[in-house]
Amino acid sequence: MMSVLTIPQKRLKIVRKKFDHLFLIEHDINQGCGGALATGYKWARDHGMDLAVRMDGDGQMNPSDLPALLDPVASGAADLFKRQSPFHRRGLLKKYPRSVIWGTGFLSLMTKITSGYWNIADSQSGYTVINKKALAAIDWDKMYKRYGQPNDILVRLNVENFKVTDVPVEPVYNIGEKSGIRIHKVIFTIGWLLIKLFFWRMKEKYIIRDFHPLVFFYFLGFIFGLSTLVLFSRVFIVWSLTGHIPAVNALAAMFSFMSSSQFSLFAMWFDMEANKHLKV
Repeated sequence: MMSVLTIPQKRLKIVRKKFDHLFLIEHDINQGCGGALATGYKWARDHGMDLAVRMDGDGQMNPSDLPALLDPVASGAADLFKRQSPFHRRGLLKKYPRSVIWGTGFLSLMTKITSGYWNIADSQSGYTVINKKALAAIDWDKMYKRYGQPNDILVRLNVENFKVTDVPVEPVYNIGEKSGIRIHKVIFTIGWLLIKLFFWRMKEKYIIRDFHPLVFFYFLGFIFGLSTLVLFSRVFIVWSLTGHIPAVNALAAMFSFMSSSQFSLFAMWFDMEANKHLKV
């Protein structure tokens, strides 16, 4: 088992002095959290580690919860286990800003659609356990290195048909912990990343490796979605210029909207069915 730590340069001397039992891996150039994680996972893979644990250093992860995450992966029930979001606990919601709750919820929903893991509650969790088989299957050099790498990992694991699940644990608060992620800054960059990863997964999993007709449903949903934007835009333009709504144009826009919604929802349903064997 291996634990990965991202340590600022100014604290390396302290780490070397006080924690000489640790095997410290250093980067000549700062590669961020994602780069540190990829390097740690590659080291674990190359040294034949059976399990690798990721625990972020923001102080919000309790080491005593580790056995609850280790057991399902060690027993073979899952290939990767994540800490579940604490947002489902009503008493803990008050501890989070509304922007964090809504931002994380939106990213989690988008990640469900993008990754195919519809059972994962918190896509951004930094407390995970991954096994030897998954470590060997993923090309860590291609993993996204910045905020968004947990989403990238989920997509790559899904393409390889690994089982992923999460477990609720108690987060740590009011001991000086501070998360480095700023939802309002990363939601657009991660959102764009998720769009690219979605199309990559569709191509890799449902066209190249094993064809599935759901790609046609997503394609038609996308085409009708674009048509909906164009048609409704024309409705509002004509309305603003002439004062009346073009009936045929409005009916076409509604038909396009309904078609887009139905094709997209059926595609999601097919995707859920295709990935239900990956749910633990």
